[in-house]
Amino acid sequence: MFERMKTLFHSAKPRTVIRQVQARFDAAQTTADNARHWAAADHLSADQEARPEVRRVLRMRSRYEIANNSYARGLVQMLANDTMGTGPRLQMQSGDEDFNDEVENEFARWAEDVKLSSKLRTMRMARCQDGETFAVMVTNPKIKHPVKMDVTVIEADRVAGELAWFADDASVDGVTFDAWGNPVSYRVLTYHPGDARYLPGDEAVVVPADYMIHVFRQDRPGLHRGVPELAASLPLFAQLRRYNLAALSAAEAAADFAAVLYTDAPPDGESEDIASLDAIPLERNMMLTVPAGWKMGQLDSKQPTANHAEFVKVILSEIARCVCSTYGTVAGDFSGFNYASGRLDNQIYHKAILVDRSLWETEALNRIFAAWFREYVLVASGHDADDARHTWFWDGFPHVDPTKEAAAQEKRLANSTTTLAAECAKDGRDYLSVLRQRAKEIRLMRLLGIPLPVNGMNMSQDQEPENGSEPKEEHDDE
Repeated sequence: MFERMKTLFHSAKPRTVIRQVQARFDAAQTTADNARHWAAADHLSADQEARPEVRRVLRMRSRYEIANNSYARGLVQMLANDTMGTGPRLQMQSGDEDFNDEVENEFARWAEDVKLSSKLRTMRMARCQDGETFAVMVTNPKIKHPVKMDVTVIEADRVAGELAWFADDASVDGVTFDAWGNPVSYRVLTYHPGDARYLPGDEAVVVPADYMIHVFRQDRPGLHRGVPELAASLPLFAQLRRYNLAALSAAEAAADFAAVLYTDAPPDGESEDIASLDAIPLERNMMLTVPAGWKMGQLDSKQPTANHAEFVKVILSEIARCVCSTYGTVAGDFSGFNYASGRLDNQIYHKAILVDRSLWETEALNRIFAAWFREYVLVASGHDADDARHTWFWDGFPHVDPTKEAAAQEKRLANSTTTLAAECAKDGRDYLSVLRQRAKEIRLMRLLGIPLPVNGMNMSQDQEPENGSEPKEEHDDE
């Protein structure tokens, strides 16, 4: 009897036990309706949630989607082009202007030789699809510059920990930290794990943290390795592709049928017998007859539906939020926007770009320049390394209406609510360079006798103003 009851007990269908939590927040309640929705919620730490095998799967799927989805590909390239542009430009801020010009020109020449702008764009794309990007500062004797430092970009897969797990609280998947949380070294595999030359157990290179650049977005405190920025939108990309393919397949299936024979007569009615699903070849520009009792018609294609474009727009709008962007910028379509809404879209996106640029300055550019400047002082300059005060200029964002922006800029300068330096910085230009170039042009215009523009009007040096006031005396030092 006991064995029979035991058998019945084990064969019975297990019941789902819902654990109740006493809380006043509705989101903390677990009910039969929301239990499946919150089934994947966990209480893992940041590093455990983004453990190596999880990040590996996310990287593979992110790369696959970017390689096969034009929207995803365009989004990654858009972020790289808008963030890095043609490349950041150095402006020295020491008291010696000649030294400033010398360092700026030499750094620009070195950056062009090592293709720094192109590598920064590659790093930005890698950070979006992989969640993080790495670059090693190495010595390259082939560089045609006195400073032989180079920047080598490596994929996140090559930075990995030991295959054998052991008690080590100081390392997180190849990155070793000190007691204060500062990175000490990075374990870099000789070959990519997906390379044909890679063998498990191969020796790795340990790179000191001073020579490694690691850029990622720390979404949680305690997170030491990055997660792809597109992770939250990967299911949406898949849904969009499946929906478009399904709509196309349905439209193609309907278009494959040139005509359909049908009859309104009952099965035993007076109509000729024809084979079911029989295909009849048709010729162009020919009049055909149909069997008695039968009619000819065409399939009414239902795809794409009327709300197909709206569905695509909603999905792309949701995808855009994972990179702090909007539908217009991701889709490249502002046809449904007016001037105000289009400009607001750009402002939201440009704000995110400005924040991201500050991260790149802190984590990458300042460290690259510091290493470059140390070597430059040793090999090509007699100046002290303490003169390395600097800032960075980026490409500006073009205004939708340049005329309105120019008028607003003129008013801000007139009422002293801005400065020429601030206005030039918005366009990614150095105000000192602008003033020097403008001074050269004015001197040349005077030499050639070309009237100088005054208050929007061309006025020669000896021409009297129309308001009757005395013309200002010209000085050579202006």
